[in-house]
Amino acid sequence: MTTKIWEMTALQAHGLLKKKKISATEILESCIARIEEVDGDLNALPEKCFNRARKLAHKLDRKSSSGSLTGLLGLPIAVKDYNDLSNVRTTFGSTIFRDNIPPKSDRTINILEKNGANPLAKSNVPEWAGGHTFNPVNGLTRNPWDISKSAGGSSGGSASALASGQVFLATGNDLGGSLRTPAGFNGIVGLRPSPGLVPRGERYMPFDTLWVEGPMARTVEDLALMLDSMVGYDIGDPLSFPSKKACFIQSLKKDFTPTSVAVSEDLGIVPVDPEVREGFRAAVKMISDNSWDVCTDIPNFSGILDSFKILRGILMASMLGDLVKNHGESILEDIRRNVQVGFDAKGFEIIQAETTRRNLIINMEAFFKKHAFLICPSASVSPFSVDQPFVSEIEGKKCETYIDWFAITFAITMTSCPALCLPCGFTKLGLPIGIQVVAPPRHEAALINFGVKLQEIFGISKLLPISPRIL
Repeated sequence: MTTKIWEMTALQAHGLLKKKKISATEILESCIARIEEVDGDLNALPEKCFNRARKLAHKLDRKSSSGSLTGLLGLPIAVKDYNDLSNVRTTFGSTIFRDNIPPKSDRTINILEKNGANPLAKSNVPEWAGGHTFNPVNGLTRNPWDISKSAGGSSGGSASALASGQVFLATGNDLGGSLRTPAGFNGIVGLRPSPGLVPRGERYMPFDTLWVEGPMARTVEDLALMLDSMVGYDIGDPLSFPSKKACFIQSLKKDFTPTSVAVSEDLGIVPVDPEVREGFRAAVKMISDNSWDVCTDIPNFSGILDSFKILRGILMASMLGDLVKNHGESILEDIRRNVQVGFDAKGFEIIQAETTRRNLIINMEAFFKKHAFLICPSASVSPFSVDQPFVSEIEGKKCETYIDWFAITFAITMTSCPALCLPCGFTKLGLPIGIQVVAPPRHEAALINFGVKLQEIFGISKLLPISPRIL
């Protein structure tokens, strides 16, 4: 065939698997060859488990002959190194867990494996959290659009691997933008779903709604395919709920046309780099040429950034407090500070943060009675130098902490709404610019359907996958 297997979309490869025109082993070996060709320049997938994947592919091929397979049919995926994959190292980017090999996969990965995903590597992450993917265990991950630039974070390894054609699908998770920021930086697609749609592992606080698991892919259609194999009820996650089979792939067949879409360059609360503003305006102009109404009527996000930092600190203290207490000097200083924010939070600050979040939810409810979607940039900046640990200033405004530069994503986190990130254009240097499209809670099907329309308008998914390069 003229197109190499790894160059195909996940949906194309899945179609060939379904028709038995290709085997799970063939598709796996194509991805392995691509990883060996390009990952030396990127370091997106530092922990490889090829033998494990080969055994599963052989097993799936045997089952395929009896016609008993469903789901992803053996499509190779990357698993983020914050997720447990049985008998493969999970390091969290921390030297404390350098030799940690979990005996079983966590809930998120377990459901994917049950639905035919074939993990072939762990994708690189920052140490515990962050917007730039580097750590003392596995080093630095680079952006394939320009290997001198950051892949973003914390799902930077997953995004870089997808953009360069090393895997068809990858897992991500998102607290303040950890899935959306790298999706935008690498020109791929990512979804932060509504809390509860994708079951989470036992490390998460069971009733927390800030940190969610989600799919990453090269196209919106591929993302829908993966999401269908991630959702469902799990007794261990009290927020999870049953979902219809193949709901999101089926949603692609519908013709959902929004009547009104609201856009904002900055949500009225964050600085945005002029080049990102320019790229976003160009994208809005392209959107405005279509049949739906485009306006700037957005909800009030006042006070939401400070509230997020308080609630994030409490979550970090809940999840990592004991670890910091016992291994403080072995943990990145920025993470220790985040944890301390949680321990130092006063009662009235927590009450104010929750009140502010409640008010935002009320504002979003009123907003969605008038408009179908809210669209804003997926980052305030374009991909920056890999030598820069984080962005310290935007539009002349100093960033107080190492997470301030991606505040435009954690503002959306506080809405508990699903957000789809997809590429909308490029900077003058040819680096991707992304947008996030926000829908009402549990409206992922409509969001995905609309995302396909935007993807066609922007046309950037057709440029993937790419080989590592220097601009």
